[in-house]
Parts: sequence; structure tokens; C-alpha cells
Amino acid sequence: MIFLIEYDRAAGQIVTLKTFDSSSRSEAEKVRLDLEIALNRKGVDREVVVLEAASEEALRRTHRRYFEDISDLVRAS
Repeated sequence: MIFLIEYDRAAGQIVTLKTFDSSSRSEAEKVRLDLEIALNRKGVDREVVVLEAASEEALRRTHRRYFEDISDLVRAS
């Protein structure tokens, strides 16, 4: 699966999480680019990434910082 995440660093939270089939990487990359351009034009500072993982559960394990707040991450260390 392919995941597109729009992440608000200042708030420490996901704004958008979209999923795509593994065969739709080029579509996901186009959506990412369009979103980054739109956010940039509005002056909105967000992190936008496309990631691939076997499942959302796997993504949550490998990229915990997008899904957990700072206190959760510190406790797990």
C-alpha cells in the first residue's frame, strides 16, 4: 500500500492520510506534488510525504512520529 500523509509539525498531528494501491504510486506522487504546491501558495507550512508499507499497522510501527504525540514517543524510548 502507498500512503500520503499531510502532517502539521507545529500541531504534531496528521491533517490528511490517504491510501493508494501499490500500483498507484505515480498517482500518489502527483497528488503529493499538487498538495505541496497548493500549501506553498497559501503559505501553509506542512510536511507532505508518500510512504510505502505492507499495511497501515506496519506504517504506524515504522513511522510512529506521525501517529503518536511526543509524550508517547518519550515513554517508549
